[in-house]
Amino acid sequence: MFLSQINMKHLIEFLYLFSFIAFVIADEDSHTYKDDEDVLLWMNTVGPYHNRQETYEYFRLPFCKGGKESLIDRHHENLGDALQGVELKYQLDIKFKQNVEPTKYCEIELDQKKYESFVYAVDNHYWYQMYMDDLPIWGIVGEADENGEDFYMWTHKKLEIGYNDNQIVDINLTSDKKIKLVANIKIQFTYEVVWKSSDTLFRDRYEKYLDPSFFQHRIHWFSIFNSFMMVIFLVGLVSMILMRTLRKDYARYQKDDDLDDMERDLGDEYGWKQIHGDVFRAASYPLIFSSLVGSGSHILATSLSVVLFVMLGDLYTERGTVVSTAVFVYAALAPVNGYAGGSLYARMGGRSWIRQMVIGALLLPTLVSSTAFFINFIAMYYHASRAIPFGTMVAMLCIIIFVILPLSLIGTILGRNISGGASPPCRVNAVPRPIPNKRWFMEPSVIAALGGILPFGSIFIEMYFIFTSFWAYKIYYVYGFTLLVLLILTIVTVCVTIVCTYFLLNAEDYRWQWTSFLAASSTAAYVYLYSFYYFFFKTKMYGLFQTTYYFGYMAVFSIALGLMCGALGFLGTSLFVRKIYTYVKID
Repeated sequence: MFLSQINMKHLIEFLYLFSFIAFVIADEDSHTYKDDEDVLLWMNTVGPYHNRQETYEYFRLPFCKGGKESLIDRHHENLGDALQGVELKYQLDIKFKQNVEPTKYCEIELDQKKYESFVYAVDNHYWYQMYMDDLPIWGIVGEADENGEDFYMWTHKKLEIGYNDNQIVDINLTSDKKIKLVANIKIQFTYEVVWKSSDTLFRDRYEKYLDPSFFQHRIHWFSIFNSFMMVIFLVGLVSMILMRTLRKDYARYQKDDDLDDMERDLGDEYGWKQIHGDVFRAASYPLIFSSLVGSGSHILATSLSVVLFVMLGDLYTERGTVVSTAVFVYAALAPVNGYAGGSLYARMGGRSWIRQMVIGALLLPTLVSSTAFFINFIAMYYHASRAIPFGTMVAMLCIIIFVILPLSLIGTILGRNISGGASPPCRVNAVPRPIPNKRWFMEPSVIAALGGILPFGSIFIEMYFIFTSFWAYKIYYVYGFTLLVLLILTIVTVCVTIVCTYFLLNAEDYRWQWTSFLAASSTAAYVYLYSFYYFFFKTKMYGLFQTTYYFGYMAVFSIALGLMCGALGFLGTSLFVRKIYTYVKID
């Protein structure tokens, strides 16, 4: 397992180099130390406990900086650090295996302005985060009394560091010396370091941060089992209904083929065979439709790849690596977008293929960038660490222009030449057939609105765990569950859209392309509605910044999920439609 982790990390490093972004590199820290060698304690961010994303630079609060402020000010080891608002500053003097007795490292005079800042921080439950050897450390600024009238701040940090041979495997922070906040007094800050030998192996050091009792709770396992049983039931139901129904349809159509023209004209013709001349007609707005399907296919391939990478390499143990991996995997898989969208657009007879390629390639990056740009203004107004630096914006722009667009172009050319000329099994009529009236629940809009209920039900519980890990203080590590849920979502989405499409075609409505896409993508609408429930009933978030951040990025997440499900629904349904019309004798 350890060797597989090393190989996976080497693969990720190669992927980073492949993206041509020279200043974003894999972590070069060896995680090994010699006796008395400097060990860096990085002060990261501080912010309200209930608003996890509303973080500020640690020294935004008037903490004293000690004597180390000129050594190393700030660094981003990877792109994920910059996108996640990591702000690292070195403060305390710590050496490997060298104990430090309680020592004063700085002092501040609490004037009125500093007093009000600390009171506000304590009253709003501010926590701070630090890093040592890539291990996160959390501490609370202070606490208020029961009446909320007096406020106290912790001024002593005791660090107990566990080591195994020449590696750090455990860190515990204890806050001590509670000082009452009063204006115009002097406050001394002290620290203490105790080194302890530990039997914990280096590869197991991150397990203390995980929460098996939460993620591997019986309800999590039950939800997976329930979704799995839903898949078996749904697949069996779809197979039974469609096979029996289609067998009867084939028999009826075969009987109709034996009749002469007058008998057939006088007969009661109905069903999906009657629209064989229109079912393969190009969807309305083919350029937009092809771009949406290409983007959804791209997101699906990226999601599967990132989940597999994280599973094999335990990338969640390294700061910012999961985000960096997602960005570069998305860039590297851009040919999937071009191939899926370009080939579909060519089969629909589209001619503006370059325009389609550009729209498909830039669809999701533009959505994410515009949302981030808007939230960035609010973050800058709040002086929050979540404000994305200008250099990171330039790096992302370079990835889009010099990696995603060229690779999408390659994929589009391949798609148009390899599968863009595939002909449908039935000839398309020159004049569209009128669509007959049907019951209200067979209208495409109703089918699209209701199609996402079952797929949402299959991922409902997993959404709760994913939301909790991102919006609360939980580290998500059960990516095996994620892979299984992703597979379940794929099967349920395809089965549901096939059933919906069959009923639509049987009602002699050939507008199945958009209907299948929207019926599957409506899952995202239910996820976004659930995010409202989660925000108001499962969290204590507050404030303009956190609210905008939450609903802005939840909208991006939901749209991306909708694109992925929509592409799944359309592609699965497309195979089904092509299959059933292939075996029908058409005169």
